[in-house]
Order: sequence, then C-alpha cells, then structure tokens
Amino acid sequence: MAAFGDILNELREERGIYQKELAAYLNVSISTVSNYEQNVHQPDSETLCKLADYFGVTTDYLLGRTTYRFDPARLNKSIAAHYTAADLLNSALQLSSRDRTSLLDYLELLTLRAQVSKQH
Repeated sequence: MAAFGDILNELREERGIYQKELAAYLNVSISTVSNYEQNVHQPDSETLCKLADYFGVTTDYLLGRTTYRFDPARLNKSIAAHYTAADLLNSALQLSSRDRTSLLDYLELLTLRAQVSKQH
C-alpha cells in the first residue's frame, strides 16, 4: 500500500493545485503540507477528514488502508424510495453467501440486458 504522503501528493496533482492552495484550504503552512507529502508528519483527525472531503475520498483511502477510491457521499444517494446506496449495501451484507452470489448473478443479468437494449 502507498504511504499517506504519496497518496496526498497524487490527489493534489490530479486536482492541479499547488501545495500553497491546499495549505490555504487547510489553514496550515505550506511546509506542513510538504511535511505531509514527504511522510514526515500526518495530519490530525480533523484535517484528515477535511482532506477526505476535499478530494472526495475516504480517510481509509488517504491512509492507504484501501485502494478503492470513491466519494463517501455517494452512499447517501437515493436509489429508490426510502432506499440509499448504503441501505442496499447493508442489506446485501446481511444476506447469506449463497444469496449474495444470487444477487450478483441477477445484477449481471440486468447489466447485460441493459447493454443489449442499448444496441437495439
């Protein structure tokens, strides 16, 4: 897994901003951002959360605990009446292994059906 500083540097460069701009957003010095990127220091939890929100990733991604990048706000997206993506995920996790496999098979079927519909 990549180190926090490497991940932060990559995200900052992807966004096309300088350390100076990120420092202003975080209300810290440029040298503090530089220290983060060089893995000299890590931010406190409040700053870590600000960084995650700013870049639209999870704190686990920033800390190198997962390679999966996604905006956590998407979990609150409504996918049906009274159902969010998080609700769907939690429901799926409560299913037995066999039922999760069936759910994934059905999802694959729906995806293929949608692709065929687009072709016609």
